[in-house]
Amino acid sequence: MENVERKTLLTHCSDEHGLIAKITNICFKHQLNIIHNNEFVDNASGHFFMRTELEGTFNDQALLADLDLALPASSKRSLISSSRKKIVIMVTKEAHCLGDILMKAYDGSLDVEIAAVVGNYDKLQTLTERFDIPYHYISHEGLSREEHEEKMLDVIHSYDPRYVVLAKYMRVLTPNFVAQFPHKIINIHHSFLPAFIGAKPYQQAFDRGVKIIGATAHFVTNDLDEGPIIKQDVIPVDHNFSAADMAQAGRDVEKNVLSKALSKVVNDHVFVYGNKTVIL
Repeated sequence: MENVERKTLLTHCSDEHGLIAKITNICFKHQLNIIHNNEFVDNASGHFFMRTELEGTFNDQALLADLDLALPASSKRSLISSSRKKIVIMVTKEAHCLGDILMKAYDGSLDVEIAAVVGNYDKLQTLTERFDIPYHYISHEGLSREEHEEKMLDVIHSYDPRYVVLAKYMRVLTPNFVAQFPHKIINIHHSFLPAFIGAKPYQQAFDRGVKIIGATAHFVTNDLDEGPIIKQDVIPVDHNFSAADMAQAGRDVEKNVLSKALSKVVNDHVFVYGNKTVIL
């Protein structure tokens, strides 16, 4: 019996007439069943995006070659296995985002394999090991940022993760680190970007008398807190909230936004396009 698999085809190219028919006809030619399909056209830029969930017996090389012949020049297409994606989580001291991901992975509501957690403090080691997940404590004390990152990278690369998740990892990454995982590092920022970039965003929000606070999950680039945004959410606040009250309320938003963004990414719903994302 032939091996039946599920894979996701992501297509990004210049828009032109008949693209959906071309792609689906090629899938039919390869006797692949379309389980789900979404597409989007950015009319302002003339770009086409399509996400197609497929089931069948795959000849990846032949399928992609046929797509290359049919699609416009400079098209991007990828065929991704529906198997569970492996991640490594980086942390500092705060437990709420890590704990939420650990619990959701444990109960199956987040379909991800957590290979390890790496932290520059040991505060979250006990929590992590309760879920039978390795914890690597790599102190930054007495090390330059570059030296510390090299030790972190040695551990992270040993697990060969698909994505690296910053679950309140409170250190700025160097360009060398970011370059190791292009559009593969997911961060949660405790603010509704682009407002209140940098340190103490809840104090900044309090000082401005804001009426909503939020959180933003984004891919990490070399521009601090300015990478492509994956997910955002907000909650209402008022004059009764102190900066500490805002920070406490914001933790729930942060953990929910991060886990929802991570789910979209590991289930192959996210296209990175310039400094934006398209999510299908």
